[in-house]
Amino acid sequence: MPPPRPQPSCLSDFFAYETPKSVVVKSWVVGAVNRAVQLLILSYFIGWVFLHEKAYQVRDTTLESSVVTKVKGVGRYGDRVLDTADYVTPPQGTSVFVVVTRQILTENQAQGVCPESEATYRCATDRDCRGKSLTTGSGVLTGRCVPYNDTLRTCEIRGWCPPEVDTVSVPVMLEAENFTLFIKNSVRFPLFGFEKANLPPQASAEELRRCRFHPERQPLCPILRLGDVARFAGQDFAALATTGGVLGIKIGWVCDLDRSWELCLPRYSFTRLDGVTRHSPSSPGYNFRHARYYRGHNGTELRTLTKAFGIRFDVLVYGNAGKFGIVPTLINTVAAFTSIGVGTVLCDIILLNFLKGAEHYKARKFEEVPEASVPPAPSSPTAGAPRAMGDQGREKQSTDSGTSSLGL
Repeated sequence: MPPPRPQPSCLSDFFAYETPKSVVVKSWVVGAVNRAVQLLILSYFIGWVFLHEKAYQVRDTTLESSVVTKVKGVGRYGDRVLDTADYVTPPQGTSVFVVVTRQILTENQAQGVCPESEATYRCATDRDCRGKSLTTGSGVLTGRCVPYNDTLRTCEIRGWCPPEVDTVSVPVMLEAENFTLFIKNSVRFPLFGFEKANLPPQASAEELRRCRFHPERQPLCPILRLGDVARFAGQDFAALATTGGVLGIKIGWVCDLDRSWELCLPRYSFTRLDGVTRHSPSSPGYNFRHARYYRGHNGTELRTLTKAFGIRFDVLVYGNAGKFGIVPTLINTVAAFTSIGVGTVLCDIILLNFLKGAEHYKARKFEEVPEASVPPAPSSPTAGAPRAMGDQGREKQSTDSGTSSLGL
């Protein structure tokens, strides 16, 4: 019977099957590296993943929050005494509000024509006003050059007159540094149905009125002094009140719901949100305009235009809550035990490439075994037995580097 025709090498390799082979290597170096890597991986999962990151918990990052604010304080501005209704806008007590510290007033404006106050619209004749843009910061150009005062002529505009002059010097209400801000914040984590407020649960109404927030002495007090907010954000209150700015009050709720309800507490932090643009020469600080409209004695509509400089406060609430869950616990436990196998891969690389006797280790670790074939039946009971045993015991080297092949 003719021998079977050999199969093509690529087809044979495609249908080959690989199975792990256990080889015990008595090497202090490889053993120490293997245990060190396993210990490092195990320490990472226990210390960082499970204890620090609490990967065994289900986390709810959908935070539902409401913020109510109230500013209190009375201050002098020029010859006037201002209260909360004068310097806080909007008055509804929202999470974003402004405390006005400086104002430029343009009173008794009425619709009409008047000379523009901006220096870029100075002129000598009407021709100087016709090559410019049709609109200015205060109105629409009429194309005429008219006297602004006894020595100066500017282009005429149609709009609210007289136009605003925002280069005048006005006082700053520095007493706002001692005003107080009360923040009432309620949060809810809908996944767990957990609700909490930032008000101290055991504080009486009198204790709440007297407390002032301090990050170390009274970190849970919801009443903050405006000067302290600026200082905690690393800002000078006087400079901030002069040019205006935006401060952020961040309230963080990071709660471990496996612990007691009372241990879920807010943490306050402070920052300046417009720090990138505060040194901009074109638009430093923070300001806005608003107007109050009324009727004159003859029924003419008048208004008082206010350019207000102030400190805008943004109350930002963020957080997440975690609670034990069997699914993330199992997933991360399996990941931990799977990652321990990285030590085996590293040790194999060292063993087979860098240690003395690497070829010897390769010959022991990798072995090719061809498919066993049934030998033909012998003509007598004793004819083929020795030869079959000899075939089974014969071992030959494969052409693969460091691989032994055992013929069966």
